[in-house]
Order: sequence, then C-alpha cells, then structure tokens
Amino acid sequence: MNAIDKEVQASITQLWVYPVKSCAGIALERAKLCASGLAWDRSFMLVDAQGEFLTQRSHARMALIRPELEAEHLVLHFAGQAPLRVALQARGPERRVRVWSDWVDAWDMGPEPARWLSQALGTDCALVRFDPARPRQASRRWCGEEHAPVQFADGYPLLVLSQASVDELNQRLQAQGHEAVTALRFRPNIVLGELQAHDEDRVDAFEFAELAGLSLRLVKPCTRCPIPDIDPATALAGTAVSQAMAAYRQDERVGGAITFGMNALVLGLDAGAAEQGLEIALGQRLGADWSFG
Repeated sequence: MNAIDKEVQASITQLWVYPVKSCAGIALERAKLCASGLAWDRSFMLVDAQGEFLTQRSHARMALIRPELEAEHLVLHFAGQAPLRVALQARGPERRVRVWSDWVDAWDMGPEPARWLSQALGTDCALVRFDPARPRQASRRWCGEEHAPVQFADGYPLLVLSQASVDELNQRLQAQGHEAVTALRFRPNIVLGELQAHDEDRVDAFEFAELAGLSLRLVKPCTRCPIPDIDPATALAGTAVSQAMAAYRQDERVGGAITFGMNALVLGLDAGAAEQGLEIALGQRLGADWSFG
C-alpha cells in the first residue's frame, strides 16, 4: 500500500536540527536524513573536566548559544561575544566522554572553543565532536535488532511530534492563565501537521509518499525532563509546562512517566544513503496505519 493510501495522513511542517547537544536549534526547509537522524544533529556536545555531558538541565544558558551551519563550519553565537567558528570536519585529540550511561570516543575541539564556551556559560567546559566511525546504538529494548545508530542524542535518532499535540497543550496552558509555547520547547526534529493531538502515539511507522521504502518507525514515547519548562528565547525556567503535562500525559508504557512526542528510527535507507543522507523537506507527505497494540 502506498503512503497516500494509508489510514493516517500527515505532512512535515517543521524540521529542526541541534548541532550542539542542548544548545539552540536551527529551523530548516530541507535536511539530509541519515540512519543516525538529521545530518549534524547532536554531532557536538559540551563536557566538563571529567568528560561528563552538560545540558540545559543544569546550565539553562545553553539555550542562548545559537548554532549556525555553514558549508564547512559550525558557527556559534552568544550575546556579547564574537562568533566562534569550528570546522565541521575538525578532529582533535581523542577524548572519552559520557552521554547518559554511554562512554564514547570523541574528538576534543581544543582550547579556543573551550574558552569561548566557558565564558558564555560561566563554568569550565569543552566542546567535543562525535566520531561517526564509532556509533552508539539506540536501546535494544525498544528498537530490537533494527540498525539504529545515534550520535550525542539522548537515545534515539529522531524525535517526531505533531503540531496538534502542542496546540492541545497550549489550550490547557492558556485556560490556566499561562502563555502558549512553541514546539521548540520539546526539541523535536520533525513536526507533523494534519494530525489530531498525539496521533503520533498511535501509529507504528510513517512512510514517505515521495520516497519509496523510506519510513520513520516510532519506537518509544519520549519521557520528559524539566527542559520544556525552559523558555528557549530567554533561558528562564518555570513550572507551568511540566505541571500541565502531568495532568494528562502519564504514560503506562514507560511506568507512568510524563511523555510528549515519539522517538523514531529511520528505516529503508540503503548503505550509501544511511551514511550520506537522503533529502527530506517541508511539505512532504507521509502516511501511516493505526497501531493500538
């Protein structure tokens, strides 16, 4: 069955890539989709002296570090500092770093990025780049035997979210006297339109209508930490978003944790496309069948 004949129809309304883990995102009109997710997504990460990863959970100002992707460089912007340029293909001394329970080999980007980022955040840190020749593997519990490499993402190649899910949350927030939020609070890679709220929870895989054989398998509900409470424009934290989600988003599939959006794998890429990427774009259509099992 072709994707356009599926029970559920959707289209891509937003594409987001986060080159530096937990820093600001970049909105794209087109992006390369690889086995590990969107090209350059979470390819870089900030670590402390012990190699432990840093995130907005403890350093909310990371939200104000704004990456830009040029043809050959990652450019970082932060108010009051000159932009920092780092070659996308740069290699430095090998360094062992930790992201959650995984210790991985990475390249240290050197003293200049470390000074720049330490000044921006007010804490000693360094910038590392993931070594794509030594991929992490997403959780076998949720992915089974599927090939699911990840770089510095929390655990899965992609996060897929429907705009309708954000709209429903905003109705609840505004009814309680709070301001509406954008999908960026949840740091999705792909935002889908034309769905009802949380339809992404109720399908197994979205197939691309224009790209035969390519699909996004939705494998695990995304459990939520305090980051959605941090305003990405100001780095100020509140509690309204978490409190609103807690009222209706407890998910028995993950022991009653609060979830919002679905973690996804990329299926159907041949060996070359898995590494180099296959282009996807805003407006592309996808289809899926219901899965209530």
